[in-house]
Order: sequence, then C-alpha cells, then structure tokens
Amino acid sequence: MTETRAAVRLFLPVALLAALLSVFLPPGKASAASLQEVTGFGSNPGALKMFRYLPDGLPAGRPVVVALHGCTQNAAGYGTGSGWTELADRWGFSVVLPQQQPANNASSCFDWFQSGDIERGRGEAASVAQMVDRQLADVSGDASRVYVTGLSAGGGMTAVLMAAYPEKFAGGGVVAGLPYGCAQAAGSPYVCMYVGATQTARQWGDRVRAARPGYTGPWPTLSVFQGSADTTVKPVNMIDLMKQWTDVHGADQTADAADTVAGYPHQVFRDGGGRAVVETYGITGMGHGQPVDPGSGTGQCGTAGAYILDVNLCAAYRLGHAWGLG
Repeated sequence: MTETRAAVRLFLPVALLAALLSVFLPPGKASAASLQEVTGFGSNPGALKMFRYLPDGLPAGRPVVVALHGCTQNAAGYGTGSGWTELADRWGFSVVLPQQQPANNASSCFDWFQSGDIERGRGEAASVAQMVDRQLADVSGDASRVYVTGLSAGGGMTAVLMAAYPEKFAGGGVVAGLPYGCAQAAGSPYVCMYVGATQTARQWGDRVRAARPGYTGPWPTLSVFQGSADTTVKPVNMIDLMKQWTDVHGADQTADAADTVAGYPHQVFRDGGGRAVVETYGITGMGHGQPVDPGSGTGQCGTAGAYILDVNLCAAYRLGHAWGLG
C-alpha cells in the first residue's frame, strides 16, 4: 500500500489524492496533524522531552490531556497505542506527551519512586508541570480542564503530579500504577510493586497532603484501571490508590455505586456532597498494560501492542467520557 500511494502521489493532483486517501484511511484517522517536539519549555529540572499533539484547526479554550508512557515505551507509541491522539481528533483537545530519557532511567521509566523527582518544584514532576504551563500558553487552553494519565511508571507519575501539583489538574487516570509515596511507604519500589505498602487510608492521604502543604483544594478526581492478573504491579495498588484519594477527598472507602463496564467490575466512590471523586475498574484476567478496544465504534479506541492490551474496553475513552471531553 505504501508503494502504491507513492506512485499515485507522482501522477495525481493533490485534491484527487486526498479524495483517494479518504477512502483508504479509517474514519477519524485522516488528520494531517502529527506529533511535535517542543523545546525550551522551562528549566526542565527532570531533563525530559516534551511532545504534543494538536488536532487540525483546534480552537482556543479547549482541554489538555497529559499522557505519560510506561517503561520501554515512548511518547509517540503510547499516544497512538492508548488511543489518546485518536480521541483528540474526535473530540477536540490537545495532548501533551512527556518522554523519559535513557540517561534518567535505562528502561525509560518515569522515576515515580525517586524523592528528587516526585516533590513539588523538583525533578521530573516539575518538568511536566512546566510542559503544562507551556501548552496552555501556546494553545490558549482551558486551565480548568487539564487532566493527567499514564501507564505503569507513567501511572505512578500521574499520582505524583496529582499530589504535587493538584491545582493544575482537574482529574487523573492511573493505569496499572502506584499510590503517591508508595516506594517510601514500602521501603522499596519493588516491594511497592510486587507486595504493596501497609498504610491506613489516613496515612496514604497524609502523604498526598504533605506533598502540597497548606493546599485546601480542590483536589483532582481519580480513575484507576488495574488488571487482576497483573504480576508487575499487584492489584493491591488499586485498592491503595482508592484509599489514598478517597481520604484526600474526605470520602469513605465503601463504594457508593457498583456495576460492570464491558463485563468488568466498576466502582464509584462519592464525597459528602454526592460528587464522584474516585472510580475503579478491575479488568478481570488482564495482565500488565493499558486496556484498549480497537475499532471504529463509539466507545472504541487504541491499537494493541506491547503492554497495550485488547480487552474490549478502552481506558482512554472511559477517562475522556468521565472528564466530559466527548
């Protein structure tokens, strides 16, 4: 198909070429937009790279989603595989895609466990916060509708950003990730990942409150996606995330609503005012990865690959729907 299109490009007028490509490309994927690297976005104390995706003709005042890749992944692959760039075209928002560097972490994991990278004003967390500021300025984005999400180490860094910079994010989506301060609570990132940390809901919440001393809210809402068969990040971490963020929001740890989504258990936790502040999706039988549901249906998105798992549920769609993006 690539060679055929190259030959066609030599002989057909541009307008006719565009018409032909619209036939061959799947719906919603005919955008000419592409990933762009952004440099000079701040002091960048965490030495990360910044990429972004802007749908064609995106107007001012639109939401921003920060999407953090997992270990061994990169910004471009995660943006496409997870479905976020696809949804950006569909619903009209921009995506910031931070990228880890091998000099920071040999496996390209965000350093969610390093004290120097998870504290406000320092390291990788500060670099991502600077990316958000740059993006809002460049695209005149809606500062009240900025969201953050990520897979695995990117999920761990999502919790970091929610805790250290709560004023910047309206909501967060942690996929196979860890609570804020888990490595410190467990004494080791590996104990946190494979066993979990022994903390009460209040102790978990105190770790978040200590990350932003004196902050009185509002705090970001949280959605968590976790595979029940994940042996890299044990499912207990979803429970601990729920405990941590229900406590931060002043809610209890008993679900106020429970149903199934695509056949998977889904729970919702509400604060005293009845607002949904935490929700969890337990993906039965799924290992370590990002849930996707490839296809052109309304609720479908993503492309299956390494650590991008087709389980008939697209986490990006569910997050975007919860956040009112589409």
